[in-house]
Amino acid sequence: MDMTLDLVTIPCRSDNYAFLVHDTESGDTALFDAPETAPIKAELDARGWTLTDLFITHHHGDHVEGVEDLRAAFGCRVIGAKHDAHRLPALDQAVSPGDDLSFSGHKVDVMAADGHTIGHIAFYMPGAKAAFTGDSLMALGCGRLFEGTPDQMWTTLTTLMSLPDDTLICSGHEYTAANARFALSVDPQNPDLIRRADDVTAMRNRDEFTVPSLLSLEKATNPFLRAGEPGMKKAVSMEHDGDAEVFAAIRKAKDNF
Repeated sequence: MDMTLDLVTIPCRSDNYAFLVHDTESGDTALFDAPETAPIKAELDARGWTLTDLFITHHHGDHVEGVEDLRAAFGCRVIGAKHDAHRLPALDQAVSPGDDLSFSGHKVDVMAADGHTIGHIAFYMPGAKAAFTGDSLMALGCGRLFEGTPDQMWTTLTTLMSLPDDTLICSGHEYTAANARFALSVDPQNPDLIRRADDVTAMRNRDEFTVPSLLSLEKATNPFLRAGEPGMKKAVSMEHDGDAEVFAAIRKAKDNF
């Protein structure tokens, strides 16, 4: 991570996360998603930081509820998907996947992340070695497909898997313990998953966050990311099926778990 950047995870609501990235040289601070106002403003005030930029991954209320209050409090720039602008809070900058974007001089890549919703985007910040994935790729899971298709979500996940292995996956919810229980049901012989599930249980018993998580760990343990691997296909008796079909079957199993 760039030594001038600090990354802070903020628990919100019952199981949401928001993320701050602070540039210690400029004093600028970015927020990724705004599930509610109070804990985010409290964290900013405690650190003496001023919010300058607010990035939105998708339109669901548990990711945007705090946007207007935070804009009123700090006068921050609000950035979100052009495709989703009709159902997002008013945007100061509407962006599309592939656009060149920056925060305080640091590159921010806008990535398509359709699946959970259509118009969902993710933000990859190389300087912070972090991807802010909302409800697309999650710790040991992925978002439920409310609007998109399995093919769309599989495309999203394969794109995110192309990021460097040391990328921190900053996802939107503390669902990891429940996701681990499901993952073990479909991939019970995976030693990396068994170890991770034990670690997750211990961390939650200590009331510790399991988010963010390393992409390398997700690739080794997340059954949705492993849908293209022979071992995962064998585990779900789909050795001769395409990767997207295997992903779709795993997603359906999770929906019914």
